[in-house]
Amino acid sequence: MAANELHETAKALVAEGKGILAADESTGTIKKRFDSIGVESTEENRRAYRDLLFTTEGVEEFISGVILYDETIRQSTTDGTPFPKLLASKGIIPGIKVDTGAKPLALAEGETVTEGLDGLRERLQEYRELGARFAKWRATYSIDANRPSEYCVWVNAHALARYAALCQEAGLVPIVEPEVLMDGDHDIHASAKTTGRVLNAVYTELHDQRIDLYGTLLKPNMVLSGYDTPNRAGVDEVADTSLDEYHRHVPAAVPGIVFLSGGQSDEDATAHLNAMNAHGPHPWQLSFSYGRALQAPALKAWQGKPENVEAAQRAFYHRAKMNSAARSGLYAPEMEREAVAV
Repeated sequence: MAANELHETAKALVAEGKGILAADESTGTIKKRFDSIGVESTEENRRAYRDLLFTTEGVEEFISGVILYDETIRQSTTDGTPFPKLLASKGIIPGIKVDTGAKPLALAEGETVTEGLDGLRERLQEYRELGARFAKWRATYSIDANRPSEYCVWVNAHALARYAALCQEAGLVPIVEPEVLMDGDHDIHASAKTTGRVLNAVYTELHDQRIDLYGTLLKPNMVLSGYDTPNRAGVDEVADTSLDEYHRHVPAAVPGIVFLSGGQSDEDATAHLNAMNAHGPHPWQLSFSYGRALQAPALKAWQGKPENVEAAQRAFYHRAKMNSAARSGLYAPEMEREAVAV
């Protein structure tokens, strides 16, 4: 793919009012989601669930792309249309998760490195043939008195850049996802410092490994207080602290920042995104790449029952619409009542 096609795909993924649905839960993660509603995690149930999300009428108004899992990109709708083809027919860009997960980092107790580089070039070629036009790779970093180590920060930055280079070679836009985990009792300032360290390393490596930043997106954590701290930072402080780190470390050449929702409630993730956009303008689009924060109400409404598909689709459509409003700083908590009124 020519460079300008990568640029256009990246820009389309952060088109005004739109964001990305992360439907790339691994088999283990989707099992936990299904366990929470008492549904067995069979291949057919997983297919049926993704089918209800992807066939939701009108959701393409708010969803620009969908990140798929290896199993999902090979599945089809009830009428036999391959999922990537269905999404593309609605103007939604299909994407694919390509890392193989965070594994223990050698000689660094309690830290992880994300694996999946071996054979990645060939896998990317296959995914492109299956219809993918972008990819995602996630690295994770924990915070405590001694973590993350410089070793962990730079090893993961190097791997993210290697992944990004292979993606661009294959004609896929890389979404680079360095996630500073918010587990712990640290305050928002510790989160900010760690997020800055991680972003500095990531963009140093992306530059050194010749990545065309105009053909990339960043999927970072929002800067939040640790989940176990009693005095959590409020919405405006989260927005201001997060923006300060991105302005310091994310080059303006990056078309968009698509946030992960990382353990936040559905409405908190929307409110934080809204506050950041309300504090604009910014050099990049601020959008969303949410998994659970877009899907949780739909999953709860579905309960694995065919007769609940329409209710689940309404719940998914509503969350997508709320986050679309947050893209422009136009979201208000009162808008949530629409879901109840439907």
